[in-house]
Amino acid sequence: MAWKWRKRWLPSPPLSVMVFCFWLLMNDEISAGQVAMALLLALLIPPFAARLDREFARIGRLYRLPRLVATILLDIVRCNITVARQVLGDEAKITPGFVWLPLDIDNIHGIATLTSIITLTPGTVSASLSDDRRHLLVHVLDLKDPEAVIAEIKSRYEVPLMEIFP
Repeated sequence: MAWKWRKRWLPSPPLSVMVFCFWLLMNDEISAGQVAMALLLALLIPPFAARLDREFARIGRLYRLPRLVATILLDIVRCNITVARQVLGDEAKITPGFVWLPLDIDNIHGIATLTSIITLTPGTVSASLSDDRRHLLVHVLDLKDPEAVIAEIKSRYEVPLMEIFP
């Protein structure tokens, strides 16, 4: 009986603790009122969050992760140098633009990781995901060959992510 009550009113104790702590961290002072508000939010938010339709991560081949991380780090350094040259050089030679990247990956966690990688890489920003999760709009600082940009993103990031997030 007590178990059902706890699951209904406190579905995720770690989330409750996190909400409580973050509320206190976001305020300038810790007073009785702030502690009471943090406790109230810690009790009210998790039951509503439990009702959300969640898609849990499916993890596949993690042995691909170190190579992907190395690729990302090298690309960040390489792209920083490229963007610095472009920005410090002749601005007329820069051709910014948007490109729709067709997605083969369908795991939402893999898509979120891909959008983060694209945004972390200097010179590119993930702008929008289509409602059907099949296309990603990417802004590229210097878009001379859209097909080459698409091929590079797919081969360097999407393919490994599809193995990590099947």
